[in-house]
Amino acid sequence: MSVFEDLSPLPPQDPPITTSLDYEGDDVAPGSASAEIPDAAACRERTDVILRGPSHGNPFVDVELTATFTLGDTTIRVGGFYDGGGVYRLRFLPPTTGRWAFTTASTARSLDGVRGAVDVGESDAPGPVRVDGRGFVRSDGTPFVPLGTTSYAWTHQPEELQQETLRSLAGAPFNKLRMALFPKSFLFNSTEPERFVFERDAEGAWDTTRFDVEYFARLERRIDDLAASGIEADVILFHPYDRWGFGALGAAADDRYVSYVVRRLSAFPNVWWSMANEYDLLTSKRREDWDRLAGLVVANDPVRHPLSIHNWVEIFDYSADWATHASIQGGGREMAQSVAKWRTRWNKPIVVDEFGYEGDIDQGWGNLTAEEVVRRFWEGTLQGAFLTHGETFWRDDEVIFWAKGGTLRGESLPRLAFLRELVEGVPGGRIEPLPSDWDFVTGGRDGYALTYFRDARPRFRTVRVPQNMRAKIDMIDTWAMTVEELPGIHEGDVRVDLPARPYIAVRVRAVD
Repeated sequence: MSVFEDLSPLPPQDPPITTSLDYEGDDVAPGSASAEIPDAAACRERTDVILRGPSHGNPFVDVELTATFTLGDTTIRVGGFYDGGGVYRLRFLPPTTGRWAFTTASTARSLDGVRGAVDVGESDAPGPVRVDGRGFVRSDGTPFVPLGTTSYAWTHQPEELQQETLRSLAGAPFNKLRMALFPKSFLFNSTEPERFVFERDAEGAWDTTRFDVEYFARLERRIDDLAASGIEADVILFHPYDRWGFGALGAAADDRYVSYVVRRLSAFPNVWWSMANEYDLLTSKRREDWDRLAGLVVANDPVRHPLSIHNWVEIFDYSADWATHASIQGGGREMAQSVAKWRTRWNKPIVVDEFGYEGDIDQGWGNLTAEEVVRRFWEGTLQGAFLTHGETFWRDDEVIFWAKGGTLRGESLPRLAFLRELVEGVPGGRIEPLPSDWDFVTGGRDGYALTYFRDARPRFRTVRVPQNMRAKIDMIDTWAMTVEELPGIHEGDVRVDLPARPYIAVRVRAVD
């Protein structure tokens, strides 16, 4: 039975709010708002055009603002947003150099018909991540292999702890971080944040028609901080671990929230979108709700960042047009076998964003050994998947990285860095599954093959060098992080003596 079947009736829903067509009177000249245009902008780097306009009423819902940026035959539509204090922003991530002319359209007369141009120069920024077949590249063509970690509520912690988290991430091997916009109420995580997505009304209830611009300013600083360390922010829009009511705001409030967030953040090159963490626990939403909300992400994101949704038990159907990749929880110890089926089923990148966490807490999902984490990374990677790490080591103050951040301390970290270095050395910078023997998995491409013996301990292995190829053969200890090259150049069937201990791999590399 589908998770969307037999759900309880939804409570009454608030109607959507229509923008005000008479927000400004006829005495206001069209296009009269002042504009601040940057003197120079850089290709594939965020730039803001600021309009200073009206602030009466509630501009978050009373005013609609868009702009079209044009260069030659290319036109990009950007949604504007209100940033408080009479400030409206048009955020733009220019994909190419040149003079990009823009024209605004708005329900507010002073913001309608403002014209200008942004001069965009060269940049060495690699740009946002794109899907490329069953893998990823940056917009400049650079291969991107996501190696993620998790800290759901790190931006809801005190500033000192956030800075500790950033320092730890800067020295870690990860290039993607799963993080939630709404705070989390769950085991070892009862912190009450200082600020939230929404403002409160006079009675202390959430005013879902007004956004806390200071919350977003702080969030944006953190996303920039991640970018400085080469880390993608995998932004989770909804989740079920909620004592504040954010999981059941209703369709109108959900739509406002998603549209506003995407307009604010889509020009950040290092953003990914996750519609939800464990969507199947959010019983207030149906499949049509996820399709509608994902449609709003697509409509408001001209950059087309990676977009997916994450499950608890029931894996989502990633054949949905809006889903660029799979974001999966599951697979367990035999995850590698599942990866092969998922790749065939959807023909999209498979990201296993949750398979358990390295740690020592009392929950079965949170006490994997480092050896098991590294094993799952190796097997999943050689099957063509991309995996996400997490840490749940107990501390008396309950500062556990998976929830709050802090300092990473797992033994898997240097081993995952070692794996990342090996993958980056593969031709094309990406591993594809290769024909494998029945007992162990092999991955690689273009004259490069890695076979991983996981926790088995063979004393030797016969390695077959493909016909008409001469190769070097290396023995790799994935735990000790050593590479030992066998003497000579090899052809045909080669017996390779092994140390009869777990976590060994053999690499075959073609030579000219």
